[in-house]
Amino acid sequence: MSINLQDLNDLDLSNIGDWPWPVKMILVLLVCIGLGIGWYYLDAEDLLLNLEREEKKELDLRQTFEDKQAKAVNLEKYKQQLDEMRESFGSMLRQLPNKTEVAELLVDVSQTGLGAGLEFELFKPTGEVPKEFYAELPIQLKVNGTYHEFGEFISGLAALPRIVTIHDVKITPAGGNKGDNKLLKLEATAKTYRYLDEGGGQ
Repeated sequence: MSINLQDLNDLDLSNIGDWPWPVKMILVLLVCIGLGIGWYYLDAEDLLLNLEREEKKELDLRQTFEDKQAKAVNLEKYKQQLDEMRESFGSMLRQLPNKTEVAELLVDVSQTGLGAGLEFELFKPTGEVPKEFYAELPIQLKVNGTYHEFGEFISGLAALPRIVTIHDVKITPAGGNKGDNKLLKLEATAKTYRYLDEGGGQ
């Protein structure tokens, strides 16, 4: 059965059932192709979105893997650094006297000043000041001597096996001379520190 253009022009869209059989087949074929193309693009869009998500997930996993690999490679270095920090911390803790050593340390501070040739006007330990894991023990000092004797005193404190720091230093003329040098007055607060144990450190 042949179809000419005139037959196509005479087709009534409101009465598809009366169309010639070949035209119906062509229409069905076109509808199927259209549905197929529409389904393909809809499905392909979902697949593309899934692919994009999976690619992003792969990048994230790769970055996580690289980070963990870098940490694993440097694990021994981290362990070594941690051991060094523990050793250093332990060494610093050993420089903090316990309660029974504080009196001995106060004597060492006093003897260091006397050994440098200083004359004490005031050597007054004040109350402990508790901190997080240690306590400060301030000592108010007022001594007379020469500039070089002050330097020797400070150097002697730095050489003590325990930590002693000097704060609020004030140097004024004391009047008079000591040998060829002018006599000076040094007022300061020396602080030593005591380690507080886990039981409260009392």
